Amino acid sequence: MVAPSAAAGSGTTVPTPRRPLPAPGSRIQRWYEDELGWSATSGPDGVRLHTGLRFDVLELPADAGFAMLRRLDPRSPVAVRGETMQLLVAAGSAEELPGLLDWLEWGALPLDLVALGEDAFIEAPTPPGWAGSQEAAVWVRPPEPGREVEPVLPALTSLTAVSTWSVVGGGGGAPDLVRLVDTAATQCHRARLRRASTASTAQPLAFS
Repeated sequence: MVAPSAAAGSGTTVPTPRRPLPAPGSRIQRWYEDELGWSATSGPDGVRLHTGLRFDVLELPADAGFAMLRRLDPRSPVAVRGETMQLLVAAGSAEELPGLLDWLEWGALPLDLVALGEDAFIEAPTPPGWAGSQEAAVWVRPPEPGREVEPVLPALTSLTAVSTWSVVGGGGGAPDLVRLVDTAATQCHRARLRRASTASTAQPLAFS
């Protein structure tokens, strides 16, 4: 109900103005800033999360991403926007991606695997438990409020470990980022082959 207030100099009452409800975008922005401590901005296109500060993001086709989810730490946040999966990795990882792909001998192949780091951003997924549009980014594995995200993000922590890691057999000392990039590249390549095979079999046969 609207609470009445006494009008100055009369016995009548006037309604107290109701405070406007915060816009959905500002509520989402405050959730990311207050609950997670992430840098977020709100604009006409919605809320965006800045990468390169607390985390970077690896983007790959969603079909390739879902094929590798079981190999990720279940605490590492993962989002999906349309046909793209977004994997949160340690800040600075975006700069390492081209060199890692070359070192892992994936650099010459088209993989649909990109990294977003400093001065980039992603659309803020709808916070877990909130209603959102079907077009919005959503969390597949959401971050946990009150928990620092950095300790669970794949990171390149030791160049020595990289130099001694076997691409074929792996190794217990391999940095998580190396294994993640190798697995992501593998699944991206397989997904491209599947799509190419499906497209070729779907085409009608040509008869001369």
